[in-house]
Amino acid sequence: MSFSNLGLSDKVLAAVAATGYTNPTPIQEQAIPHVLARRDVLGIAQTGTGKTAAFVLPMLTLLEKGRARARMPRTLILEPTRELAAQVKEQFDKYGAGQKLNVALLIGGVSFGDQDSKLMRGVDVLIATPGRLLDHTERGGLLLTGVELLVIDEADRMLDMGFIPDIERICKLVPFTRQTLFFTATMPPEISRITEAFLHNPARIEVSKPATTAVTVTQLQVPAGREAHDKREILRRLLRDAKDLNNAIIFCNRKREVAVLHKSLQKHGFSVGALHGDMDQSARTAALDQFRKGEIPLLVASDVAARGLDIPAVSHVFNFDVPHHPDDYVHRIGRTGRAGRTGTAISIVTSLDSKSMTAIEKLIGQPIPRAEGDYTVRSESSDEDAAPRRSRGREGSRDGARGGRKPRREREPRHGEREAGHAEREPRQDHEPRRERVAKPEREPRQGRNTPPQAAPSHVPSIGRAEPRRPQREVDHEPADHSHLPAFLLRPVRARA
Repeated sequence: MSFSNLGLSDKVLAAVAATGYTNPTPIQEQAIPHVLARRDVLGIAQTGTGKTAAFVLPMLTLLEKGRARARMPRTLILEPTRELAAQVKEQFDKYGAGQKLNVALLIGGVSFGDQDSKLMRGVDVLIATPGRLLDHTERGGLLLTGVELLVIDEADRMLDMGFIPDIERICKLVPFTRQTLFFTATMPPEISRITEAFLHNPARIEVSKPATTAVTVTQLQVPAGREAHDKREILRRLLRDAKDLNNAIIFCNRKREVAVLHKSLQKHGFSVGALHGDMDQSARTAALDQFRKGEIPLLVASDVAARGLDIPAVSHVFNFDVPHHPDDYVHRIGRTGRAGRTGTAISIVTSLDSKSMTAIEKLIGQPIPRAEGDYTVRSESSDEDAAPRRSRGREGSRDGARGGRKPRREREPRHGEREAGHAEREPRQDHEPRRERVAKPEREPRQGRNTPPQAAPSHVPSIGRAEPRRPQREVDHEPADHSHLPAFLLRPVRARA
């Protein structure tokens, strides 16, 4: 079947012919007639099967009649990420070149003023991420009461990113009589609940089983150690040994790991870019454009690049980190082997990833074989960096003794120990004789009314009467040396009368 048999307008058919496409994909062949008939559609298809054109082409045909009003878009398309939203806009620009349609993009990282001015002129097609769309509606700059057609794309990704509550709010803001197109690659229970609540007697189109991988993709796994530097060394070997590698996307689970791996590959001479959610929008767009144009052959990315990105010539996908959710694995490797091309997907697996790999193999219904070749990182290579660190803290140690000390048997006798090695010690003779502690003079008791007066000490002069001196105590040793005492302790003390 050709596109001319699907009921599309002449302008749309001319735009499709200009791009070189002649036959529709299965999802396009089944979905387009239902969309033109104004029916709700539930489309389930694996990534890379042409889902975007399945709703873009019929929307262009339906929008040929009518006119948009200020701040009231006629159609609304919701995408989970900025990159997917920008990609859908490119499809409208390509296929709708012969039509005078206003297409606006509401995504983060762009000023509200520019977006608000576009909404003020009237929008036929509004492509948005849920968060920025709700920001405009809460500010009063956008009304959704004129939406005739609502498209929810990559619904399972919306679920993973926590956008389902936002989707429910948006569905309540659009008219009840709108037409809804719902596209997803997997059908978890939460997605099924949403479809039952917001779709009315939809035409269910399932061109492949949920969460299946393309047969044109060769899937392999490579075992690795738990250490991050082991995985990075294995990845470098895989990149150097890969056959027919034109370009590749390397996926990591965390944004921080994306930055670390990007810097490591650059240090080892690879031409590589980075893409994750914390980057500035201009930097994200620039990195993606460079990768598409072939200026950089490698792209290290988080799962922000795992859904819907249309880069047909990706030859390899590397999972530097095994995804925690099995569905993410399906979307990641779906970046390669697109449009009938062959591709290779290699996962670096540690012992901590065994449960995740078991869940992935259960989901896709097939085991993932191990790659040929020995990519084991030798202990010597991993210890090269660790050895200098161990020696820094033990400088001055001899013969590499444990803890920087000599063994007890080889230790020289300490000062004062006998040469024969006995544990007894001789008295030390190289120090001064121990000083005798001088007893502090006791304080005399305070004289009260009924207390008889006591004689004053011999060193205190008598007041008013002559008192006999206290006989001096004889000592049988040399007088103590008081030179170490401060002067104020040596002053004579007067007794209280």
